[in-house]
Amino acid sequence: MNPSTTVRVLIVDDHAMFRAGVRAELGTSVDVVAEAADVDEAVAAVTEHRPDVVLLDVHLPGGGGVEVMRRLSTMSSALSTAQAPRFLALSVSDAAEDVIGTIRAGARGYVTKTITGAELVDAIRRVSEGDAVFSPRLAGFVLDAFAGTIEISAVDEDLDRLTEREREVMRLIARGYAYKEVARELFISIKTVETHMSSVLRKLQLSSRHELTRWASDRRLL
Repeated sequence: MNPSTTVRVLIVDDHAMFRAGVRAELGTSVDVVAEAADVDEAVAAVTEHRPDVVLLDVHLPGGGGVEVMRRLSTMSSALSTAQAPRFLALSVSDAAEDVIGTIRAGARGYVTKTITGAELVDAIRRVSEGDAVFSPRLAGFVLDAFAGTIEISAVDEDLDRLTEREREVMRLIARGYAYKEVARELFISIKTVETHMSSVLRKLQLSSRHELTRWASDRRLL
């Protein structure tokens, strides 16, 4: 891409205030052609606006960022190789399975929401030019995955048993959060947390939160 060409960007996130904040941070450094709040809107926006880069949240209504990339990859008649956008994940999650799963699905980079506006603009430009861009800590997950240090197939198989909300509860409990803290963080009741926790332990065949913490730590999910 010519350095003088403005990169055309689609922002995909289910929180309107966050999208507005990102748009404000990007300013006139890129051309934000559209926004989308869920999987269906994202696929439709890519097809209509042909952005250069899709700034993609990992967890979205309708299947998440991975589902967006999966659907678009099957739409060969709608998007030629030249028209296909590059994907940059922008997520609050820094968990190994989210990073690796998103990259495996086709993203060119993954940065966390602690990134500054200037850093995000730079990441978008680099991804548009074909570079792979990661927040420093996350690059290690990808390298470990390719080196075989992380058993990705085993992680995927175990996590596939859990719903998205169960994964959220699992990660917080494994990090040492109390049930009431998990409830407050996820805006659910303590009883709902207990229900999800029981389901997680049953599905993973674990007997305590201590075992869960060890299980998550072994798989680099914390």
